[in-house]
Amino acid sequence: MILARIILGLLDLAPMSGYDLKRHFDTTINHFWSADRAQIYRTLARLVDDGLATVETVAGAKAPDRHEHRITERGRAALREWLTSELDRQPERDAFLARLFFAGSLDDAELAGLLARHRAAAREQLDALEAIRASTPPPADRRARLRITTLNCGLARARAELDWLDEITEELT
Repeated sequence: MILARIILGLLDLAPMSGYDLKRHFDTTINHFWSADRAQIYRTLARLVDDGLATVETVAGAKAPDRHEHRITERGRAALREWLTSELDRQPERDAFLARLFFAGSLDDAELAGLLARHRAAAREQLDALEAIRASTPPPADRRARLRITTLNCGLARARAELDWLDEITEELT
């Protein structure tokens, strides 16, 4: 259900094809939610079937036709209902923390390698978010400000994770 509401939120920003939605997932909201192409297309089909979105084929100029999805008024109502409902906190799933939890049998070099690999990935994530932030124009309205706020949260979390990794690396290796 959350993926469907996130897609409705993206469609509320602008009409989009499945390809456009996947690009948004990969470039703007991946610091807090991810979805693969199959999940997006299945969810789009369900949203259309449920009357929460429509799909229109737009002829492509020197390109394949696009299947552009638009949010309906019923979709906007469902999105608003979700936005104003009680928070549905989802349990986190973090493969690195699962590995770290069980890493007690690793020797110092193996543990240092695990921490270093995760630190490199965290640094790469922070660099990617900082690049997005640097290329983002100042917000023109509240909607844009809220999107930047989620980006700033991702930046703060990435920085905090790097600080935490520095602490445990020093403590454990």
